[in-house]
Parts: sequence; C-alpha cells; structure tokens
Amino acid sequence: MNAIALKTDAATTRTPVLVIDDHPIVLQGCRRVLEDAGIETIAEATSVIAGYRIFHRLRPPVVVCDLTFQGSGLAGLGLIRRMRAVEPKTHILVFSMHNDPVIVSRALEAGALGYVLKDHASGELFEAFERVRAGEVYLDRRLATEVAMLRSDARRTPESQLTPREQQILARLAQGKAYGAIAADLSVSYKTITNACSQMRQKLGVRTLAELIHVAVTQAQRQG
Repeated sequence: MNAIALKTDAATTRTPVLVIDDHPIVLQGCRRVLEDAGIETIAEATSVIAGYRIFHRLRPPVVVCDLTFQGSGLAGLGLIRRMRAVEPKTHILVFSMHNDPVIVSRALEAGALGYVLKDHASGELFEAFERVRAGEVYLDRRLATEVAMLRSDARRTPESQLTPREQQILARLAQGKAYGAIAADLSVSYKTITNACSQMRQKLGVRTLAELIHVAVTQAQRQG
C-alpha cells in the first residue's frame, strides 16, 4: 500500500517534514517526536515510490527516512540519492535498525546528514532531528568511531567487511554453486546459507541473488 498522509491545520508552518517508513508504529513514534520539536506539518509515506512522489511535490527541507522496505532491500539508499539529486539542500536523517558501519557509511555517502538507530531512546531521535535540521552531522559516538575507522583505510571495500563464513559463501557463489551445494560444502544447513546471503545483500547494498553473484564474480576476478 503506497499510503501518503499529510497533517495540516490553519496554524501549520510552510516547512513540512517528510517521514518515510513502512512501519505504522515507527511513523506514530516519529510524529510524536516531531510534534515535540514544534513541527506542525508532517507528511508521511509508507513506500519508496510514495516517498519520492510526495518529496518531489513538497520539497521538504528535512526528511526522516528508513533504509529498508519490505521486498525492496536497502532501497532507501537509492531514494536518498534521488532526493538529494532533486534538492541538494534537503537535510536527510536516516532512522534505521541497521548498526553495521558499512551500511551507515553508505547512507552518508548517499547524502544523509545524520543516522540514528531505532532501538535508541526517543530522546536521541529528537536530538538527531534537531541537529540535522540545523544542518549539522549527527552520529552517536559508537557509530561515529566505527565509521571513522572504516574510512581510515581507503582500500577497504564493502566486501572486506564480510565475515570469514560470508567470504566462503561468496567464493562458492562465484563458482556457480547453488545454495544446497554450498551448504553441503560447509557442513551447514540450507537455511544458514539463505540467511547469510540475505545479510550479505544488505551489507553490499544489492537486492537480488543475481546482483550478489555479480559481486562475487567481480571479487573473484580481482583476486584472481
């Protein structure tokens, strides 16, 4: 469902904030935090398509956006790039469950100004929003340290952030092996392989198995 909702009244400001997330409870929580921050005009979208449509129409100065959407993987990364291409001055705050520094770094590279985790207290979301609204970068101390360490070595790639087991699976995907064959090779369950591939797709910012295999083959060629 590509729902779009807009709260307005006679006293609303002319600078709306857009929240893009496909979880109703998250939208409700964000609304409370934004209202506490004095925001009176709040637009909501529950999908990437709806989010981009309402963004293009309203050109809000601040956007709060998730990264993952049901059935679309890390589609929020592409959405952030598109919004920034349309309106470079937009301040984007990512509100996500992903605490992987590789994913955080990719979000910042896409154009996000801040990043806050969903499992943190609402007070941190409030602080992050206020900082991003003011045009400041926001990361909590732990994430900032991990992202800084990640960026300290320019030679590191997203692939290098995979675990040894994930690297083993990626190498076998490059060889053209199916999930069942990989599970047999590594003496693990089929489900372990599918879960690992799902995690790798998120880390590498790809949405399909075909794209993951392409990454695997490209890495194997570089190493060969």
